[in-house]
Amino acid sequence: MSDNKDPQLPDSVNIDPIEDSHHTPATLFDALIPIIALVMMLTAAVYLFSSDSSFGANQIALIMAGCIALLIGWKNGYSWAEMEQGIVRSIGVATGAILILLSVGSLIGTWVLAGTVPTMIYYGMLILNPEYFYAACCLLCAVVAISIGSSWTVAGTLGIALVGVASAMGLSIEITAGAIISGAYFGDKMSPMSDTTNLAPAVAGTDIFSHIRHMVWTTTPSIIIAMIGFIILGFNSETTIDNNSFEATLSLIDVQFNPGVHLLLPLLVVLILAYKKLPAFPTVIIGTIAGAVCAALFQFDNVVAFADDESLMPLVALVKGIWVAMFNGYTAATGDEVLDNLLSRGGMSSMINTVWLILCAMAFGGIMEVTGLLKRILKSILGLVKSSGSLIMTTLASCIGANLITADQFIAIVLPGRMLKVEYAKRGLAPVNLSRALEDSATITSPLIPWNTCGAYMASTLGVATVAYLPYAFFNLVCPLISAAYAKYDFKIERIAEQEQAFA
Repeated sequence: MSDNKDPQLPDSVNIDPIEDSHHTPATLFDALIPIIALVMMLTAAVYLFSSDSSFGANQIALIMAGCIALLIGWKNGYSWAEMEQGIVRSIGVATGAILILLSVGSLIGTWVLAGTVPTMIYYGMLILNPEYFYAACCLLCAVVAISIGSSWTVAGTLGIALVGVASAMGLSIEITAGAIISGAYFGDKMSPMSDTTNLAPAVAGTDIFSHIRHMVWTTTPSIIIAMIGFIILGFNSETTIDNNSFEATLSLIDVQFNPGVHLLLPLLVVLILAYKKLPAFPTVIIGTIAGAVCAALFQFDNVVAFADDESLMPLVALVKGIWVAMFNGYTAATGDEVLDNLLSRGGMSSMINTVWLILCAMAFGGIMEVTGLLKRILKSILGLVKSSGSLIMTTLASCIGANLITADQFIAIVLPGRMLKVEYAKRGLAPVNLSRALEDSATITSPLIPWNTCGAYMASTLGVATVAYLPYAFFNLVCPLISAAYAKYDFKIERIAEQEQAFA
């Protein structure tokens, strides 16, 4: 995730376990019991509920696994007060993400009501060639993400429009979501304005520009492979919409919203604020207000009709329509079922299930952290390190595991980074190797996990389930593999002596 937060974790977020003489150190068996239970329950949830597993079943699995971890913590001498404190601290880490998520729901609602999203869809249908559509999505999102340093902002603005264009053109929304995420995360990683791109080198003990230069070696081949994949998929895809339907969709958008460049002002406002590094939450709120203003100025009749209350004066109905769009989203009534499904979205209420998932995931992660169970797993993994290459691969695996367990990419960067930093120095490895490994794993894989804050955000914002877009997030899948291959064959691995000589 990149939401323009400060690159350092807040002082109130203590990710270290509570350890003193009253607590029995956790064994590896202790630590593995909740993990095994969680894997079994999540597997059962997917088997029983399929793609609907994130609408309640996964939440129950996370809470039940958390209860098992609580019992183990209690066995090892931890009081309920201590474990509750760990849960509260962990959920506190996700508070910013939850606020952004809710505000994005409002933004989408007002942007559809204002005609901003319909205008982006309209122009996208006119400009983008179906054969190059997926590759164009990836490239466009990459360029914008590099400029503003925020994958979340890219997905919440351009992303929702590009998914709409894909749906209107009869293209795969799953592949489109994968292309959006691939481009957004490439740009996020390579932007000096990104929070994770600042956090990783800060944890590893290097500077941001050395970190970015070192990441070029893994991200460049990864994005090239991803682009080739999207080009191949584009040339082999077939649209399911004929010319008559295509023209009819354009005509309906034209009649309903009268699209024009002026309706893109809310998008411009958000991109400028993101570029100026205003924090994500106020940026999205201001973008929502800009959408509401555009709706009032340019879609007055539509907003009054949307309020659907003839007893109200027009100005009062205007306020009600915008208000409803903010909390409950926009419901289209164009007469075309496909277009209505496409434009009926947004509102804070649409994000409630995702917030539910994040809260349960963070509660589980908090218990695992505060009772020392996560730290015990990481120590055992570190014991398997035999070489410099295996240390880097261990870092990749640890960060991915931390992403799965803690459901937050910031903790997945900080916790393994702190624990492994000394080992890198002992083996004479330059800090840039650690910072690159942290980003190639923790940052990159976070949107691939349904209950991670990033995966939950992307699924809710783009309207595509995490498991549905995961096979097509080529950049996110390939980058950790390339990083692991470099480690195995000792390619582009800097030693401390080499780095000192370079700066001599």
